[in-house]
Amino acid sequence: MKRYVDHRLRQDLLKKMVVLTGPRQVGKTTLSQQLIAERPGSQYLNFDVPAHRAVMQAQSWRQSAPLLVLDEVHKMRDWKAWLKGVWDGRAPGQHILVTGSARMDTFRQGGDSLAGRYFRLRLHPLSVREWAEQTQTNAAAALTHLLARGGFPEPALAGTEADAQRWRADYFSGLVREDVLEFSRLQEVNAMRLFAEMLRSRVASPLSLASIGRDLNLSPVTVARYLDVLEALFIVFVVRPWHRNVARATLKAPKVYFYDTGLVLGDDGLRFENLVACHLLKQVHWQHDTRGMSVDLHYVRTKDDAEVDFALSEGDTLTHLVECKLSDAKPHRALTRFAEQWPQAKAVQLLRECKAESDVGRVQVRDAAGWLAGLEV
Repeated sequence: MKRYVDHRLRQDLLKKMVVLTGPRQVGKTTLSQQLIAERPGSQYLNFDVPAHRAVMQAQSWRQSAPLLVLDEVHKMRDWKAWLKGVWDGRAPGQHILVTGSARMDTFRQGGDSLAGRYFRLRLHPLSVREWAEQTQTNAAAALTHLLARGGFPEPALAGTEADAQRWRADYFSGLVREDVLEFSRLQEVNAMRLFAEMLRSRVASPLSLASIGRDLNLSPVTVARYLDVLEALFIVFVVRPWHRNVARATLKAPKVYFYDTGLVLGDDGLRFENLVACHLLKQVHWQHDTRGMSVDLHYVRTKDDAEVDFALSEGDTLTHLVECKLSDAKPHRALTRFAEQWPQAKAVQLLRECKAESDVGRVQVRDAAGWLAGLEV
């Protein structure tokens, strides 16, 4: 399966080292293996494999390898300084791809030793556009499929719903059991598992870390750290309220969504909102990674509890307001209000089931499948 980052990844490898991150089992290794197969003599090394780790630590890989893929290298001590030495001392013409299932810019930071030496790309689950193009189906069918299966390649491609559910159960338990240990102590795993499980039923609602802390008998500081870990491992992502003052925004209650929509415990509306959140974040990361745009994803909520599900910004300007509805074509009151307040922002109400698209004042009522398929990625 050819992924949306494929062409850009090939271009970037010709210029610099590429750091490709994203959730576990989202397709990074498959993409790497496809590149290796096209370049005879290339080499793949995974730090989690003892034999590979020994080669990496000794830097004894084949110097003639046209492409060197280094996976999970962030688990190595002082990995940034190590990678700097690898890049600066590489053989002439050798390309280097670094992959990992953790946000390398979050943990174990080691200064700017890699500055100017790499491009970053983040690989996301399949979107409506990707699935429709891959399977030659229409956008509506693609949306229905992804709502049922989620966007990770294996469950999306699974032959039966039962196979997809078996994958998801193993995936979630494995993430919490194994990956969390990378950033937490062994005795915290059970608490982290409970916290992650609790988040599955709190998608799309502003989180009170203090309340969750009381439920888990943990301090709000500890709960916030757990959330940072789950976010760093690409299990969840946090959407914070829009505010021009970034510091004030980070103090307000965040919303949490899962990269795997299939993990959401809730009704069709919650799963639909989570899927839209995944698409918008994927678009934001693509614009940032490939064009350096200062873009971000938020939600809007005022003191009188008027709220719109999502807002996209560029710099300190809102560019889009997005509200998710299953079938209600009447413009959402808060969306209408905010569309007047920020006339430069496109106000869109996405409908899972849309009988007819319309423009009502500044609000565009649109079919979700077609609108999502129209995003870049």
